[in-house]
Amino acid sequence: MSDDLTLTPNLAQPDDAYALLLSAHEGLSKAQSDALNARLILLLANHIGDAEVLKQALTQAKQGLTDG
Repeated sequence: MSDDLTLTPNLAQPDDAYALLLSAHEGLSKAQSDALNARLILLLANHIGDAEVLKQALTQAKQGLTDG
């Protein structure tokens, strides 16, 4: 049985987490920034370790990008 994707706020300090993400990209070219994002996605997907939860996350992330 797989878990459901957590969609409610789950970070104790979301602004700090966002700042970490932004600072990780400082000084990188567009290609390096894209590579960082891809590596981070793969690391977090591995951490999740559940294909169904990953599928839910991908569906949520894509929602609204292809609408209208």
